[in-house]
This record gives sequence, C-alpha cells and structure tokens, in this order.
Amino acid sequence: MARTCDGRPMTPSFLSRMPAFITALLLAVSALALPVRAADRDRIEAFLTTTGFDVALDSIALSAESAPRMLGREAGDFGAQWTQLADRIFDTGTMHDMAVAILQETLDQDDLMHAVDFYASDLGQRLVAAENASHMMPDDAGKLEQGKEIFAALVAEGSPRVAYFQRMNDAISSDDSAVRAIEEIQVRFLMAASVAGVLDRPLDEDALRAVLADGRDELRVELRANSLASAAFTYRDFSDEDLRLYTEALEHPQMRRVYELLNAVQHEIMANRFEVLAVAMADLTPGQEL
Repeated sequence: MARTCDGRPMTPSFLSRMPAFITALLLAVSALALPVRAADRDRIEAFLTTTGFDVALDSIALSAESAPRMLGREAGDFGAQWTQLADRIFDTGTMHDMAVAILQETLDQDDLMHAVDFYASDLGQRLVAAENASHMMPDDAGKLEQGKEIFAALVAEGSPRVAYFQRMNDAISSDDSAVRAIEEIQVRFLMAASVAGVLDRPLDEDALRAVLADGRDELRVELRANSLASAAFTYRDFSDEDLRLYTEALEHPQMRRVYELLNAVQHEIMANRFEVLAVAMADLTPGQEL
C-alpha cells in the first residue's frame, strides 16, 4: 500500500468518486495529435452538462481532504485556514475553465456528439442523475460500505450485474491506468511540497516512486474492489437491461475515446491543483505550519 511521508498507510479514497484516471502522458499525446474538427466552447459546455462531467469536475474539490493525509497529517493540524485555502485552490470555476480549454483542443466533434446522443436519452439522463449524486456524496456517507454489501450479494446470487459492472469498469479505464494515475498525483504533490519547504526534509523522487511501486499490486486490488462497490451502489436502482445497454454503450470505440480523454483531463486538473496546493501550504501562518 502507498505510504504517507512518515510511513503510515495512505488510502486515496477520493478516487472512489470518479472514473479511474490515466497517466499524464495520455493528455500529452492527445494534445500533440489534435483532432481535425475540434469542438467549440458552446458545444463543450453543453457536453459537460449533458454527460454530467461538470459535476465530476466539481467533485475534484472533495479530494483536497486527502492532501494532509499524504503528508501524514489531518486537515485539523493546519487550523482554520485550511478550509479557506483548499476552497481557493480547488475553485470549481477555475477547474471548469481548465477542462473547457483542454477539451476545446482535444475533443473531436464526432466523438462529442456520439456521447451526447447517448447521455441525452432517457436512460442516459437517469444515469447522469445517479452518477452526479454519487460523485458528490461524502466518504462518511457509507457509500462504499453499502456498495460492497450490495456487490457481495450480487455475487452470491449469480447476478448478471456483476459481469456488467466489471465490463463497465474495464471500458472506462484499466486498473493499471488508475494505479499509475494515483502514483503520479502523489509524486507531483509530494515533490511540490518538498520543493516548497512544506516537509521537514527534502524528498528524492526516484526513492518516492520506488516506494509507491512497491504498493502497486495491493493498490490495484483495492481500487478494483472500490470501483465495483461504487458501481453497485450508484446503479442499484437500475434494471439489468439498463445496465446491459449502458455497458454496451461504454464499450463502443467512440465512447472509449471520450472516456480516455475525460480521464486524462480529470487527472491533469487534479495533479495541477495538488501542486498549487502544495506550494500554497508553505505560506500558512506559523500556527498552521507543519
């Protein structure tokens, strides 16, 4: 398992709220191979609303609570200024504008329309409503615990929903991509904190990556279990036929391309905000310093 800078186990629970992330390289590759027909801002805005990706972006702000744990601390250790700092860095308007700017240059219009056509349907809008509610649900609401119970019951009864959830997870992103993305976010945050003087001692990036790599297999298993549990909870009120249709929609090549890009955008925005947060933490008043 990944560790905090003081050696304690660190579980990035914020990732259970979103689709799995992919590495920053995917974003770079997408930017280098710009589609011939990139979408304009109005279409991107409509796409974000129709697909519910705007709410997924807003939910990134909830991930700020994991930053102190990556340093081996709790948010309360930083005093009253912590909430204000996190709210400022993870401003939803800023993250929204970042996403729109990236998607304007990378999201192909044909792929955009394919995704919008599905999510604008009756089933699509019901799915978006359920996903939006799940994205914004806090960790202490017991979503994962309930989801694990639901999933275990489905396995016990031999429900086809188990296979649907597994296929949906694979269509959105691979387990390895999710693990690599988490590692990259941690590295970028901790190295930024090290350079900013937030930590008691500087970190060696190669050593940090080696430590994270040691926990890769365990983290992969944990993420897979959490993803399936989250799906079981989020889609608990949908019929087997609804889930079959959704699974097949997610497995379409165009939808896979859309999610590959959306995952990359989420990952880049989160990593960027964590880097900015690390630097800003160095400016906390003495009463809130590490």
